[in-house]
Amino acid sequence: MTTRIKICGITCRNDAAAAVAAGADALGFVFYEPSSRYVDPVVAADIISTLPPFVTSVGLFVDASQEQVQHVIDLAGLDLLQFHGNETEQQCSRFSRPYIKALRVRPGLDVESAAAAYHTARGLLLDAYRPGVPGGTGEVFDWGLIPQALAGNITLAGGLNPANVAAAITQVKPYAVDVSGGVEAAPGRKDTAKMCAFAAAVRAQS
Repeated sequence: MTTRIKICGITCRNDAAAAVAAGADALGFVFYEPSSRYVDPVVAADIISTLPPFVTSVGLFVDASQEQVQHVIDLAGLDLLQFHGNETEQQCSRFSRPYIKALRVRPGLDVESAAAAYHTARGLLLDAYRPGVPGGTGEVFDWGLIPQALAGNITLAGGLNPANVAAAITQVKPYAVDVSGGVEAAPGRKDTAKMCAFAAAVRAQS
């Protein structure tokens, strides 16, 4: 199976074009203002309008109101929603877009029960846990906590970079991998060489 690649935290046209050229299947746009990778919805709409067909635009939200999410959907025309907060299944599924639910993995989390709770999700995104930080920590969690039965429905995130993504794919065999800080020159600005190296490492395992 070919492992899909999502590059998150896109904030400008140049980085989007470079990510697509590197081989990204999806681009993530962060609509959470405290994040250093936050992008204004108007800017995101402009970037998304330049994307080629078959590259998925993903909007990341953290406990946003229904009105806020709907506004961004209407403005930017997102393909997929990604919820990183404490949203319930009902809150995630009330929009006219498919969604994935992010979980921050730590010992004691029952990933299978969480997956069952979000039964309408297209998949789960698993990230590292740090108290008070909804994502983008740059930290790797224990991949051994991921149930093998769910691996094919998981987007693996959390501290991935060109040096460790091959090992992650070998161990977990996820549907997709998600990278942000691991391919950056600075928060919110991507490094083209790192994105190319990351994509090459993923494709070498597919």
